[in-house]
Amino acid sequence: MNAGDQGTQTAGVDPRPRYELPRVAHVLRTPESRFAGVPDFPYPPRWTEVGGLRIAHIDEGPAGADPVLLMHGEPTWSFLYRKVVPVLVAAGHRVIVPDLVGFGRSDKPAAAADYSYRNHVGWMTAWLEANDFRHLTLFCQDWGSLIGLRLAAEMPDRFDRIALGNGGLPTGATPMPRAFHIWRAFSRWSPWFPIGRIVNSGCVSKLSRAELAAYDAPFPDSRYKKAARLFPGFVPASPDDPERSNNERAWKVFDRWEKPFLTLFSSRDPITRGGDKMWQERVPGARGQPHTTIRQAGHFLQEDKGAEIAQAISSFIHATPLGPDASRAAS
Repeated sequence: MNAGDQGTQTAGVDPRPRYELPRVAHVLRTPESRFAGVPDFPYPPRWTEVGGLRIAHIDEGPAGADPVLLMHGEPTWSFLYRKVVPVLVAAGHRVIVPDLVGFGRSDKPAAAADYSYRNHVGWMTAWLEANDFRHLTLFCQDWGSLIGLRLAAEMPDRFDRIALGNGGLPTGATPMPRAFHIWRAFSRWSPWFPIGRIVNSGCVSKLSRAELAAYDAPFPDSRYKKAARLFPGFVPASPDDPERSNNERAWKVFDRWEKPFLTLFSSRDPITRGGDKMWQERVPGARGQPHTTIRQAGHFLQEDKGAEIAQAISSFIHATPLGPDASRAAS
């Protein structure tokens, strides 16, 4: 067994649940005209059909380079990475940024019953396999981490390294901060749910009118906001959550993960602040890495410090070259 295998294989643990994608009867598709005025985001979408849904992603940079997978969270879309993508591409990296189902240009099931944490992991698993992306460096934040870390734990052979920012993999075993409970109640009960302003409230630097409009663009009316409304309720915040066991199984993989793992948490996020310490202490691959606290950045650190995040990811990749067998792990 090589070093890469030791870092991801756990004796007696099957890291790969089997996902049966739902049959979605009614799908909402945001008109492409809604994205015509989006600033600083000239990237054409690429499409993958998964379970009858179209999932959008952008693919920039040299096709032959190992890809950097950037995963957004709630209630954003790939536009969140517009300050990150050009820096990574200029440094010679290929960059893949998908829109989660229910967000951005991706299709949006109309029925609340079609959405769940498990379904989203299943959709993105199928998307990743359909595109056969390998040798990935993952950067994930917010719900991008709840989904992206599951992908890495369940398909470790596809991932070379991970950088985590303002996110985690909760199991409901520890209390969630008060700020999260306030946010979850707001998302469920508030009659007013302005996406752009919600993103703006999670930034230190304030968004322009055009940027606010860009975050609102995927949601022509309230029918399109199902995922954005529901996601906070899917976070495993209690021991009886239906996805607790799968997240605990993923943690068993990360407790033995020896491939490079970096944390890039911001200093001004009331929800995830301090959560980086758990990863630094538990993940073997995190030892000795240049973990960084991103100063003057809120929950959406990609907005506040996008270029700094990109430079840290690029430096991380260059500092942790992997041999031809290092990313080959048992699934």
